[in-house]
Amino acid sequence: MRAATPPPVAPAGDHHDLAVVLFAVIVVVTLAITFLAGRRGSAAEDFYAGGRDFTPLQNGFALSGDYLSAASFLGVAGLIALYGYDGVLYSIGFLVAWLVVLMLVAELVRNAGRYTLADVLALRLRRRKVRAAAGGASVVVTLFYLVAQMVGAGSLVALLLGTNSAQARTWTIVAVGGLMIVYVTVGGMRATTWIQIVKAFLLIVGSVLLTVLLLVRFHGDIGELMRQAAQHSGAGRRYLEPGLKYGATFTSRLDFFSLGLALVLGTAGLPHILSRFYTVPTARAARRSTMWAIGLVGGFYLMAIALGLGATALVGSAEVRHANAAGNTAVPLLALVLGGGNGSTGGVVLFALISAIAFATILAVVAGLTLASSAAFAHDIWAGAWRGRPRRSGAGRGVRGGRGARGRRAVVPASRRAGGGTAAEAVPVPVDDAPVGAVAEREEVGVARVAAVGIGAVAIVLSLFAQQLNVAFLVGLAFAVAASANLPVLLYSLFWQRFTARGAVWSVYGGLIPAVVLVAFSPVVSGTKVALFPGVDFHWFPLENPGIVSIPLGFLAGWIGTLTSAEPADPDRYAELEVRALTGAGAA
Repeated sequence: MRAATPPPVAPAGDHHDLAVVLFAVIVVVTLAITFLAGRRGSAAEDFYAGGRDFTPLQNGFALSGDYLSAASFLGVAGLIALYGYDGVLYSIGFLVAWLVVLMLVAELVRNAGRYTLADVLALRLRRRKVRAAAGGASVVVTLFYLVAQMVGAGSLVALLLGTNSAQARTWTIVAVGGLMIVYVTVGGMRATTWIQIVKAFLLIVGSVLLTVLLLVRFHGDIGELMRQAAQHSGAGRRYLEPGLKYGATFTSRLDFFSLGLALVLGTAGLPHILSRFYTVPTARAARRSTMWAIGLVGGFYLMAIALGLGATALVGSAEVRHANAAGNTAVPLLALVLGGGNGSTGGVVLFALISAIAFATILAVVAGLTLASSAAFAHDIWAGAWRGRPRRSGAGRGVRGGRGARGRRAVVPASRRAGGGTAAEAVPVPVDDAPVGAVAEREEVGVARVAAVGIGAVAIVLSLFAQQLNVAFLVGLAFAVAASANLPVLLYSLFWQRFTARGAVWSVYGGLIPAVVLVAFSPVVSGTKVALFPGVDFHWFPLENPGIVSIPLGFLAGWIGTLTSAEPADPDRYAELEVRALTGAGAA
């Protein structure tokens, strides 16, 4: 029987210096990328879509970088370290979700949209209230996701400093919030994409390094790894069986089903994932980007399972929980052991390296999320709903479809179709019905930068209240809101000819409001020791994840809204959307 490894502790004293230096290097490199990329252009297409000139491989790395967040690197491995089999199911949900993205939305969204989800809806449902609803839902989803990333940053740096003080976590959250504001306001999508690419590469390399060291430690014997994990889990064989976290009661099993539903369906409604399809020039490139992302994400989650088991086997569930109640520091603690243990140079170096990679992961994801939320506010709510759509300029990249001063439909030549193909008749491209005298692009981008500051401030405040929650669990809530508010309206708009503007508004709010309300009155917020407000109990909804209720409500509300709409759907507009989504004719 393999002897238990002495419990690790965070490096102390002078050993902090190496990790701090690596953190500083990450910050300096990402800031340098930001300022260099920020000099490339300030037009809306550069700020929102990075100029649309990234290759499928580059965008595939960026997609995986956006998706592999602190929840993946810290939260999922932490859940596996604490709950074994039930934690593994998290990684399966995250991976299967990409098949939904690939089969249903990747190419269609790239062809039908311009910068945001609301652009897809506005192509056939030309109403300001539709833009406002979709933009508002996108902001809410990204805020949930931002909170998860910043909580992960606080836990990571607190471990690095060898302290559990709330003050250390608080200042870390504030610092990360400040950096993400700089990334977005200065660099826009181009800088954010390159930061994601660098981060994804580092994350994969770091995961491969840890996995190889772990397998060498157990001489390639996966069975022995699992036996040691069960022995040091405190739960014995139950660690390797379903039910340690979700199987005890009918309510917990129902809660897990709700979580799985949200994870599988939520990815296709995440604003920062959808916006990344606009950074490539064609729909074919978007599909190839998704295939690259599936490969990278799949490989990573296989390694995350091994790392979670390794943390239990070599560190122990009790020590993981002692370092962080939610398990968010399992991977850095495993790195410390694999590098040689407490006090060893190798342990300190590997611990610092993995911590720096995790920190880079958080910085990159919060930048992408902040950009997506600021774009939703500026492009959809402020410019599209409140002030009218932005004016379109044909300078630099060719004229795109739009309405002139007298409301005429512009015609996009077949040579400008994003989907490629043979020459064909020019196809008329519809855009939103909005008043003339719309907001200039430069003014809209300025509003987006200001919005990034405001959204960053809100995310910082919310994160300070959620520091004890597992980051993977927080991301699960974001997925539930995305699957409830964004996915139904997106699928209805793309595939249901009778869908109307009222149906779109009802679908968004019919999923968004129940999801947020159910979370507010769930055990996540009150009634348990790990709730946001542990000292009070006003919860009445028994599940931690609202997806099983709020997702069907989103679809139901859209259906009822469409059936009761006084204004029928326009079949011509749907036909135009269908042609553009399937062929790329007139795509931006």
